Amino acid sequence: MQLQLIDAAQVRARLSMRECIEEMAVAMKAVTAGTIAAPPRIIMPLVDASGFLAVMPGSASEPRVYGVKIVSLHPGNPAHGRPAVQGFVVLFDHDTGAPLALVDGGEITAFRTAAASALATRVLARANARTLGILGCGVQAASHLEAISSVRDISEVRVWGRSYAKAQAFVARHGDASRVQIHAVRGAEDAAACDIVCAVTGAHEPLVKGEWLRPGCHVNLVGAHSASTREADTALIAGASVFVDSMDAAFREAGDILLPLQEGAIDRAHVKGEIGAVLLGRLTGRRNEEEITVYKSLGLVAQDLVAAHAVFAKGG
Repeated sequence: MQLQLIDAAQVRARLSMRECIEEMAVAMKAVTAGTIAAPPRIIMPLVDASGFLAVMPGSASEPRVYGVKIVSLHPGNPAHGRPAVQGFVVLFDHDTGAPLALVDGGEITAFRTAAASALATRVLARANARTLGILGCGVQAASHLEAISSVRDISEVRVWGRSYAKAQAFVARHGDASRVQIHAVRGAEDAAACDIVCAVTGAHEPLVKGEWLRPGCHVNLVGAHSASTREADTALIAGASVFVDSMDAAFREAGDILLPLQEGAIDRAHVKGEIGAVLLGRLTGRRNEEEITVYKSLGLVAQDLVAAHAVFAKGG
Protein backbone atom coordinates (compact mmCIF):
# COMPACT_ATOMS: atom_id res chain seq x y z
CA MET A 1 0.00 0.00 0.00
CA GLN A 2 1.30 3.41 -0.96
CA LEU A 3 1.95 5.86 1.85
CA GLN A 4 -0.75 8.55 1.94
CA LEU A 5 0.37 12.14 2.44
CA ILE A 6 -2.66 13.96 3.83
CA ASP A 7 -2.41 17.75 4.13
CA ALA A 8 -4.58 20.14 6.15
CA ALA A 9 -7.04 20.74 3.30
CA GLN A 10 -7.59 17.00 2.90
CA VAL A 11 -8.16 16.60 6.63
CA ARG A 12 -10.90 19.24 6.47
CA ALA A 13 -12.42 17.68 3.35
CA ARG A 14 -12.50 14.15 4.76
CA LEU A 15 -13.62 14.71 8.36
CA SER A 16 -16.47 16.91 9.53
CA MET A 17 -16.59 18.28 13.06
CA ARG A 18 -19.66 16.18 13.87
CA GLU A 19 -17.85 13.06 12.68
CA CYS A 20 -14.80 13.98 14.71
CA ILE A 21 -16.91 14.32 17.85
CA GLU A 22 -18.11 10.74 17.38
CA GLU A 23 -14.51 9.60 16.83
CA MET A 24 -13.56 11.28 20.12
CA ALA A 25 -16.25 9.20 21.86
CA VAL A 26 -14.49 6.10 20.51
CA ALA A 27 -11.12 7.39 21.71
CA MET A 28 -12.21 8.43 25.19
CA LYS A 29 -14.02 5.18 25.88
CA ALA A 30 -10.92 3.30 24.72
CA VAL A 31 -8.71 5.32 27.09
CA THR A 32 -10.89 4.39 30.05
CA ALA A 33 -11.27 0.78 28.92
CA GLY A 34 -7.51 0.43 28.48
CA THR A 35 -7.61 -0.59 24.83
CA ILE A 36 -5.25 2.19 23.76
CA ALA A 37 -1.69 2.09 25.09
CA ALA A 38 0.34 5.27 25.32
CA PRO A 39 3.40 6.17 27.42
CA PRO A 40 3.77 9.69 28.85
CA ARG A 41 4.40 12.16 26.08
CA ILE A 42 7.73 13.89 25.69
CA ILE A 43 7.59 17.68 25.49
CA MET A 44 11.12 18.96 25.01
CA PRO A 45 11.94 22.67 25.23
CA LEU A 46 14.27 23.92 22.52
CA VAL A 47 17.80 24.82 23.52
CA ASP A 48 16.94 28.51 23.68
CA ALA A 49 13.47 27.95 25.19
CA SER A 50 11.83 29.60 22.17
CA GLY A 51 9.53 26.65 21.53
CA PHE A 52 8.91 22.97 22.13
CA LEU A 53 9.06 19.64 20.34
CA ALA A 54 6.35 17.16 21.36
CA VAL A 55 6.51 13.40 20.66
CA MET A 56 3.49 11.21 21.48
CA PRO A 57 3.44 7.50 20.55
CA GLY A 58 0.45 5.22 20.96
CA SER A 59 -1.12 1.92 19.93
CA ALA A 60 -4.85 1.20 19.54
CA SER A 61 -6.67 -2.10 19.30
CA GLU A 62 -9.74 -0.50 17.68
CA PRO A 63 -9.04 0.96 15.21
CA ARG A 64 -6.20 -1.51 14.76
CA VAL A 65 -3.37 0.96 14.24
CA TYR A 66 -0.40 2.49 15.95
CA GLY A 67 1.60 5.60 15.38
CA VAL A 68 3.19 8.74 16.72
CA LYS A 69 2.35 12.41 16.73
CA ILE A 70 5.33 14.72 16.27
CA VAL A 71 4.64 18.43 16.44
CA SER A 72 6.41 21.69 17.14
CA LEU A 73 4.89 24.28 19.45
CA HIS A 74 5.97 27.90 18.98
CA PRO A 75 3.71 30.10 21.15
CA GLY A 76 4.89 33.29 19.47
CA ASN A 77 3.93 32.20 15.97
CA PRO A 78 0.31 33.46 15.87
CA ALA A 79 1.50 37.04 16.42
CA HIS A 80 3.33 36.70 13.09
CA GLY A 81 0.50 34.96 11.23
CA ARG A 82 1.93 31.47 11.62
CA PRO A 83 0.30 28.47 13.35
CA ALA A 84 1.50 27.69 16.87
CA VAL A 85 1.30 23.91 16.29
CA GLN A 86 2.85 22.24 13.23
CA GLY A 87 3.83 18.66 12.46
CA PHE A 88 2.42 15.26 11.59
CA VAL A 89 0.64 12.18 12.84
CA VAL A 90 2.29 9.06 11.40
CA LEU A 91 0.14 5.90 11.18
CA PHE A 92 1.44 2.32 10.89
CA ASP A 93 -0.40 -0.92 10.12
CA HIS A 94 -0.78 -2.88 13.36
CA ASP A 95 -0.07 -6.29 11.80
CA THR A 96 2.69 -5.55 9.33
CA GLY A 97 4.30 -2.34 10.58
CA ALA A 98 3.89 -0.79 7.15
CA PRO A 99 3.62 3.01 7.27
CA LEU A 100 0.12 3.98 6.15
CA ALA A 101 -0.16 7.74 6.28
CA LEU A 102 1.48 11.01 7.18
CA VAL A 103 -1.36 13.31 8.33
CA ASP A 104 -1.13 17.05 9.00
CA GLY A 105 -0.73 17.32 12.78
CA GLY A 106 -1.81 20.93 13.18
CA GLU A 107 -5.19 20.34 11.57
CA ILE A 108 -5.74 17.08 13.46
CA THR A 109 -4.91 18.88 16.72
CA ALA A 110 -7.34 21.71 15.96
CA PHE A 111 -10.14 19.28 15.11
CA ARG A 112 -9.71 16.67 17.81
CA THR A 113 -9.14 19.15 20.66
CA ALA A 114 -12.34 21.05 19.95
CA ALA A 115 -14.24 17.84 19.23
CA ALA A 116 -13.17 16.41 22.60
CA SER A 117 -14.40 19.58 24.34
CA ALA A 118 -17.68 19.31 22.45
CA LEU A 119 -18.03 15.69 23.50
CA ALA A 120 -17.52 16.66 27.14
CA THR A 121 -19.99 19.52 26.68
CA ARG A 122 -22.58 17.16 25.21
CA VAL A 123 -22.19 14.88 28.23
CA LEU A 124 -21.86 17.48 31.01
CA ALA A 125 -23.50 20.78 30.03
CA ARG A 126 -27.14 21.52 30.76
CA ALA A 127 -29.42 20.55 27.90
CA ASN A 128 -30.76 24.12 27.77
CA ALA A 129 -27.33 25.81 27.65
CA ARG A 130 -27.56 28.59 25.09
CA THR A 131 -24.72 31.09 25.67
CA LEU A 132 -21.05 30.41 24.95
CA GLY A 133 -18.06 32.34 26.26
CA ILE A 134 -14.71 31.85 24.51
CA LEU A 135 -11.49 33.13 26.08
CA GLY A 136 -8.90 33.23 23.33
CA CYS A 137 -8.88 34.34 19.69
CA GLY A 138 -6.71 31.75 17.92
CA VAL A 139 -7.15 28.49 16.04
CA GLN A 140 -8.72 26.70 18.98
CA ALA A 141 -11.20 29.53 19.52
CA ALA A 142 -12.45 29.08 15.96
CA SER A 143 -12.55 25.29 16.26
CA HIS A 144 -14.41 25.47 19.58
CA LEU A 145 -16.96 27.87 18.13
CA GLU A 146 -17.79 25.29 15.48
CA ALA A 147 -17.60 22.30 17.79
CA ILE A 148 -19.70 23.59 20.70
CA SER A 149 -22.33 24.85 18.26
CA SER A 150 -22.57 21.27 17.00
CA VAL A 151 -23.76 19.90 20.36
CA ARG A 152 -25.85 22.73 21.82
CA ASP A 153 -28.29 25.23 20.30
CA ILE A 154 -26.11 28.28 20.94
CA SER A 155 -27.83 31.66 20.56
CA GLU A 156 -25.06 34.03 21.74
CA VAL A 157 -21.25 33.88 21.73
CA ARG A 158 -18.99 36.23 23.70
CA VAL A 159 -15.32 36.35 22.71
CA TRP A 160 -12.59 37.75 24.93
CA GLY A 161 -8.89 38.19 24.18
CA ARG A 162 -6.03 39.97 25.89
CA SER A 163 -6.29 42.38 22.98
CA TYR A 164 -9.80 43.71 22.41
CA ALA A 165 -8.80 44.45 18.81
CA LYS A 166 -7.99 40.77 18.28
CA ALA A 167 -11.34 39.77 19.73
CA GLN A 168 -13.03 42.18 17.35
CA ALA A 169 -11.03 40.76 14.43
CA PHE A 170 -12.12 37.25 15.42
CA VAL A 171 -15.76 38.36 15.37
CA ALA A 172 -15.24 39.98 11.96
CA ARG A 173 -13.76 36.73 10.58
CA HIS A 174 -16.40 34.41 11.97
CA GLY A 175 -19.50 36.51 12.52
CA ASP A 176 -20.92 36.20 9.01
CA ALA A 177 -20.36 32.44 8.84
CA SER A 178 -21.88 31.86 12.26
CA ARG A 179 -25.62 31.35 12.63
CA VAL A 180 -25.59 32.96 16.08
CA GLN A 181 -25.04 36.40 17.58
CA ILE A 182 -21.31 36.74 18.24
CA HIS A 183 -19.56 39.75 19.72
CA ALA A 184 -16.34 40.78 21.42
CA VAL A 185 -16.26 41.66 25.12
CA ARG A 186 -13.69 43.74 26.96
CA GLY A 187 -13.67 41.78 30.22
CA ALA A 188 -12.86 38.12 30.80
CA GLU A 189 -15.64 38.12 33.40
CA ASP A 190 -18.16 38.88 30.66
CA ALA A 191 -17.10 35.83 28.64
CA ALA A 192 -17.16 33.71 31.79
CA ALA A 193 -20.76 34.69 32.59
CA CYS A 194 -22.17 32.18 30.10
CA ASP A 195 -23.79 28.75 30.17
CA ILE A 196 -20.70 27.20 28.54
CA VAL A 197 -17.18 28.62 28.89
CA CYS A 198 -14.16 27.56 26.83
CA ALA A 199 -10.70 28.75 27.89
CA VAL A 200 -8.36 28.20 24.95
CA THR A 201 -5.43 30.46 25.74
CA GLY A 202 -1.71 30.20 26.35
CA ALA A 203 -2.13 31.62 29.86
CA HIS A 204 0.33 30.67 32.59
CA GLU A 205 -1.70 32.30 35.37
CA PRO A 206 -5.46 32.05 36.08
CA LEU A 207 -7.68 34.18 33.90
CA VAL A 208 -11.07 32.58 34.75
CA LYS A 209 -12.32 33.08 38.30
CA GLY A 210 -14.84 30.93 40.07
CA GLU A 211 -16.71 33.97 41.35
CA TRP A 212 -17.58 34.93 37.77
CA LEU A 213 -19.38 31.70 36.90
CA ARG A 214 -23.12 31.29 36.79
CA PRO A 215 -24.74 28.37 38.64
CA GLY A 216 -25.05 25.38 36.33
CA CYS A 217 -22.40 26.41 33.83
CA HIS A 218 -19.96 24.05 32.17
CA VAL A 219 -16.29 24.98 31.65
CA ASN A 220 -13.79 23.49 29.21
CA LEU A 221 -10.17 24.22 30.23
CA VAL A 222 -7.99 23.60 27.20
CA GLY A 223 -5.01 25.91 26.92
CA ALA A 224 -2.71 25.07 29.85
CA HIS A 225 -0.74 21.85 29.43
CA SER A 226 1.91 21.73 32.17
CA ALA A 227 2.03 21.16 35.91
CA SER A 228 2.91 24.81 36.57
CA THR A 229 0.38 26.60 34.34
CA ARG A 230 -3.38 27.05 34.61
CA GLU A 231 -6.30 29.02 33.20
CA ALA A 232 -8.71 28.64 36.17
CA ASP A 233 -8.25 29.92 39.69
CA THR A 234 -8.39 27.66 42.73
CA ALA A 235 -11.90 28.78 43.67
CA LEU A 236 -13.25 27.64 40.31
CA ILE A 237 -11.76 24.16 40.61
CA ALA A 238 -12.72 23.77 44.27
CA GLY A 239 -16.33 24.74 43.57
CA ALA A 240 -16.84 22.48 40.56
CA SER A 241 -17.24 18.83 39.67
CA VAL A 242 -14.07 18.15 37.69
CA PHE A 243 -13.72 15.59 34.89
CA VAL A 244 -10.61 14.87 32.80
CA ASP A 245 -9.56 13.11 29.61
CA SER A 246 -7.01 10.93 31.47
CA MET A 247 -6.57 10.56 35.23
CA ASP A 248 -2.92 9.59 34.81
CA ALA A 249 -2.14 12.57 32.61
CA ALA A 250 -4.13 14.99 34.76
CA PHE A 251 -2.20 14.17 37.94
CA ARG A 252 1.05 14.40 36.01
CA GLU A 253 0.54 17.52 33.87
CA ALA A 254 -2.63 19.51 34.68
CA GLY A 255 -1.67 22.63 36.61
CA ASP A 256 -5.36 23.54 36.81
CA ILE A 257 -5.68 20.55 39.15
CA LEU A 258 -2.18 20.12 40.58
CA LEU A 259 -1.80 23.68 41.87
CA PRO A 260 -5.06 23.67 43.92
CA LEU A 261 -3.99 20.21 45.15
CA GLN A 262 -0.64 21.60 46.30
CA GLU A 263 -2.43 24.47 48.02
CA GLY A 264 -4.57 22.00 49.98
CA ALA A 265 -7.80 23.38 48.51
CA ILE A 266 -8.78 19.99 47.06
CA ASP A 267 -7.71 16.36 47.35
CA ARG A 268 -7.31 13.79 44.61
CA ALA A 269 -10.86 12.50 45.15
CA HIS A 270 -12.17 15.92 44.09
CA VAL A 271 -11.52 14.89 40.48
CA LYS A 272 -14.55 12.76 39.63
CA GLY A 273 -12.89 10.76 36.86
CA GLU A 274 -12.49 10.41 33.10
CA ILE A 275 -15.04 11.52 30.54
CA GLY A 276 -14.72 8.02 29.06
CA ALA A 277 -16.07 6.57 32.30
CA VAL A 278 -19.15 8.78 31.96
CA LEU A 279 -19.63 7.59 28.37
CA LEU A 280 -19.30 3.95 29.48
CA GLY A 281 -21.87 4.43 32.23
CA ARG A 282 -19.33 3.84 35.00
CA LEU A 283 -19.56 7.37 36.36
CA THR A 284 -22.34 9.91 36.79
CA GLY A 285 -21.86 13.20 34.98
CA ARG A 286 -23.96 16.26 35.79
CA ARG A 287 -26.16 15.64 38.83
CA ASN A 288 -28.38 18.75 38.82
CA GLU A 289 -29.08 22.04 37.04
CA GLU A 290 -27.12 24.15 39.55
CA GLU A 291 -23.89 22.12 39.50
CA ILE A 292 -20.81 23.68 37.90
CA THR A 293 -18.90 21.14 35.81
CA VAL A 294 -15.36 21.35 34.45
CA TYR A 295 -13.65 19.32 31.75
CA LYS A 296 -9.87 19.61 31.93
CA SER A 297 -8.40 18.75 28.55
CA LEU A 298 -4.72 17.93 28.11
CA GLY A 299 -5.02 16.24 24.73
CA LEU A 300 -4.12 12.59 24.22
CA VAL A 301 -2.44 10.69 21.43
CA ALA A 302 -5.46 8.37 21.51
CA GLN A 303 -7.47 11.25 20.09
CA ASP A 304 -4.88 11.89 17.38
CA LEU A 305 -4.68 8.24 16.34
CA VAL A 306 -8.43 7.77 16.11
CA ALA A 307 -9.00 11.05 14.25
CA ALA A 308 -6.06 10.50 11.88
CA HIS A 309 -7.20 6.95 11.15
CA ALA A 310 -10.72 8.19 10.34
CA VAL A 311 -9.19 10.62 7.85
CA PHE A 312 -6.95 7.91 6.40
CA ALA A 313 -9.83 5.44 6.05
CA LYS A 314 -11.68 7.87 3.77
CA GLY A 315 -8.74 8.05 1.36
CA GLY A 316 -8.13 6.26 -1.86
